[in-house]
Amino acid sequence: MKRNNGMKKEELFDHLTSLAASCGAYKAAVIPVTDVTTDKSFRTLCEKNVCGNYGKNWACPPDAGEINELIAELRSFEYIFVYQSVGTLEDSYDFEGMMEAAKNHAKLMAEIRDAVKTMPLSRYKNLGAGGCTVCETCARRTDEPCRHPDQAVVSLEAYGVNVSELAKAAGMKYINGQNTVTYFGAVLFDPDEK
Repeated sequence: MKRNNGMKKEELFDHLTSLAASCGAYKAAVIPVTDVTTDKSFRTLCEKNVCGNYGKNWACPPDAGEINELIAELRSFEYIFVYQSVGTLEDSYDFEGMMEAAKNHAKLMAEIRDAVKTMPLSRYKNLGAGGCTVCETCARRTDEPCRHPDQAVVSLEAYGVNVSELAKAAGMKYINGQNTVTYFGAVLFDPDEK
């Protein structure tokens, strides 16, 4: 368990948002988990397999866990640190630009994931946008165990989080203008107040 070295909650929150900015996040905020809107129907969207990861990524449904259990796990935390990245596109059909922005967001999530390990938190859980991208090809596709369970990131939607409502609660925009793409990441956490 990490010690807080006298850091107050407000200082910790400021430290987290400053960390996000230094890593390249567009915006970041810390809000109570009680402000997070969840909806089990997001699991139905996953089941439609529009992204192609359903049953093919350890951090995606159905392997990520049962929706009621994941929502209960989310609710067991006190705070959520929300951050976003915004990519610029040539036009609304710029698929390459979207993929580049997703790659940049994955780098941002990895930097924040690694930095959070050093924070005075009694426990935490990283959540991201879409399926986990730590490995180029998820071991689930070859029926092997997760290669990096300590780095794997489950999506906000797999936890039933309504990301557009999360953006509002955190004082952010879900859509940041024409010819942009916005990705969200988050860390559920409890401060170490010992």
